[in-house]
Parts: sequence; structure tokens; C-alpha cells
Amino acid sequence: MKLTLKTLLLPTLAVIFPFVASAIADESQQAMAEKYPQQYQSWDATLEQKEREDVLAKNPHNIILWAGSSYAKEYHSPRGHQFAVADVAQTLRTGVAPKAGDKGLSASCWTCKTPDAPRLINELGFEGYAAKNFTDLGREIKSVVYCTDCHEAGTEKLSLPRPHAKDAMAKIHLPFEEQNASMKGAQVCGQCHVTYYFRPEKSNIVNIPWIFGNTADLIEKYYDTRRFYEWIHPLSQTPMLKARHPEFEHWSRSKHAEVGVTCVTCHMPAAEDDKGNAFTSHKVDKALPNFDVSCKGCHSSQEAMTTKLSNLKKQIETKAHEVEDLLVKAHYEAKAAWGAGANWEQMNDVIMDIRHSQWRWDFAMSSHGIYAHNPDEAMQLLTKASEQAKSARAGLAKVLKQLKVEQVSYPDISTKEKAQQAVGLVEADLVKEKQQFIEDEINKHWDPIAKRGY
Repeated sequence: MKLTLKTLLLPTLAVIFPFVASAIADESQQAMAEKYPQQYQSWDATLEQKEREDVLAKNPHNIILWAGSSYAKEYHSPRGHQFAVADVAQTLRTGVAPKAGDKGLSASCWTCKTPDAPRLINELGFEGYAAKNFTDLGREIKSVVYCTDCHEAGTEKLSLPRPHAKDAMAKIHLPFEEQNASMKGAQVCGQCHVTYYFRPEKSNIVNIPWIFGNTADLIEKYYDTRRFYEWIHPLSQTPMLKARHPEFEHWSRSKHAEVGVTCVTCHMPAAEDDKGNAFTSHKVDKALPNFDVSCKGCHSSQEAMTTKLSNLKKQIETKAHEVEDLLVKAHYEAKAAWGAGANWEQMNDVIMDIRHSQWRWDFAMSSHGIYAHNPDEAMQLLTKASEQAKSARAGLAKVLKQLKVEQVSYPDISTKEKAQQAVGLVEADLVKEKQQFIEDEINKHWDPIAKRGY
């Protein structure tokens, strides 16, 4: 690999630990800015990463697939860590304060957005924290993703402060304390860049479903074994699953992982200050703009790499759109079958095919940058998802024929507005309600970071 090993391991072994730990752990922003100025300044530069894309407007098929869940209300592409608190506070997905007597959204939604979450978990207990409403803890949130999300307070020593992450790494036989610095760096990112769900029987604590392993098949086995679902799809009556940005899972089976290239190597490259001192950039960002530092050890041409990644992205998106079209039709065909009097004996197999197909599609497409992280697995997942969706539709065709249904109505979902109308979602009403909550509560009582970028 000619110089590759040194090039790859430098950011994760030497550069990430440039200082001796202080005996006194002062984690204030001023103290950290003085102690680790280069790291702090590069972290602060994530304010520049303010652009985002309306995923539902770009691809309205998602609204049908996620109908009945909060994801059909709003879904934007991610942006810099500095916007973590504001984006989760302002999104329609987190809604407003629940009415008296209602359970409301779990405070677990704060878990990966702020170091205040581990603090509150320590104060309230994991279940006590999760049992709180999301809006109940809004006034407690004072910091965005920050040093203590990844390091022991006031030091450079890597840490995994979220209990669900420590448990998960142990499940896949990678206990955090026993890993080298390179793997610890990946695990620190993986405590949040990973799929998860809220355990309803444990007050909605965050849980990473790796009991059997962390592939899509083994996570599905876990969910099916415990008969878990997140919501019932209002069209097809399918008990649905939702994948959430499983970057760690895909990376762990990638060619990059095989040669020791981690999240830090690519997204937090080695840098030098104006005095020639080496440090790790904390402006977590795309790899290609830093090609000479992040990629050149293994890849000779930035132009060739850019072209390759663009082609892979197009291939994956084309396959994903094929699956989406199949699944949208399957949901509406199932709706037609139920409406014509179908029973569970007729529908069980097709419903499970829909559940499993959409799970694989979601496990691929909710993973940010999968075309770079693990394109082979993406295509495998989408190919299997396509087969399962086709199986569902073939089964539904038989059921519809038995019930003498000759035609199924598929609505126009060419725009976000038309797709939301098709599932009975009135965005204007949600926006009005949310804006009132923002004006009455967030603007008056929450920390200014909850308004950053808005």
C-alpha cells in the first residue's frame, strides 16, 4: 500500500491526541477554546454548513412510504453540527407540546443532538430521562454537539457517554474500552451515526437493535422476533419499521474498514496550523474537498474518484426509485384489497413482503453517503428490496383477482403537496401550529441555539 498505512493512521492515532490530559477537567467553551484552539475553531466552522435539501420535495414517493409517521411531515438533509439543536427543535417532526394527559414525543429525541442529553441521563436515570416529553426538556438544552459528546470533560481522551452506544458495541463484541484509538474514534461517531429505535417497554429509552448483529437481515430478525413495529401504515395496514442513518453499520462492512480507514480519516482530516502544528480538523465535512489529505494515500486521482462516486450515486438512486415505485403501488394495492374485504389470512404474506422490502430500501437510503461508504451493500439491499416488493405485488394481484377488483386507483404524487394531500396530511396546519409553539415557547424560553439558522 506504499505509505498508505502511515497516511491513513496518522489522523486517528497521532494527530487526534496532540496534548497531555489536564488534571482539572474544565469543559467550558472558553476553556476549551484556549486549550485546544485549532480543534475549537474548526468545530466552530461547522456554522458554515448551513445548506440543506427538502428530501420530500425532491422525492415525493417518500411521503407515501412514510405515511402515518412523522417523517412524512418534514425531512431535510443533514447539515453542520452547530445546527443540531435548532433543526430538531424547529422541525415539524417533533411537533408541539402534548395536551394534558397525552404522552407526547419522548425526550429520547434529544439524545444525539447535545451533550446535555448524557448529563440529563445521569441526573434523571436513563428511563427517567426517556420518559420525559421532548418539549419538557427544551429549556435544559444549552449546547450543540460539542467536545464532551466525544471526549472526557476537559481532556482529549475519547469517551462514549451514551449508555445505549456502550451496550451496542458490547453486543457486537467490540467493547469500547478494549479498542485501539482508531476504532474508538469510529465508535465515537457511531454512537449517533447509527440506526436505533425507542424501546416502548423501557420508557422509550434509545436502543440499538444489534442483539443478533448489525446487518439489515439480522436487525430485521430482531424486530420480527419481538414483533416490533413503529407505526401501522394507514394505506396498506403494514406494521412498519424505520431505519435511521446506519452509517456505522455500513462502514463496518466496507473496504475502508478492512484497511483501517475510519470516519475520522475521511471526515476529520489531519491539518496544520500556521505554526506547523498538527491537529485533527473538527469541521466534520465531506472527504473529497480534502482529497490530498483524506484520500490520496489510496486513490491517485480526485477527478477519477469524483466521477466514480457520481456514477455510483446515480446507479443507487436509479435502483432506489425502482423500489419506491413498486412499494407505492403495493401500498395502494393493499389498500384496495382491504377495502374489497380481504382478510389477514389472504394478506399476511404480502404485508410481510412490504414490511421487509421497505426496511431494506430504508436501511440503504437513509444512510448518508452510502454510495461512498458501501455501494456494494446498497445495491444488494435494493436488489433484495425490489424482489420482495415484486413478490408483494404478485401476491396482491392474486388477492385482488379473488376479490374481483379490476382496477386500483393510484393518485398523482408528482409533487410534495400532491403526495401529502394523497395521504391526508395538511402541511399548512402543521406549520401554523408549530410556529405558534416556536413563538410562545422556543423564542421566549429556550436557549438561542434552538433558533440558530432560523
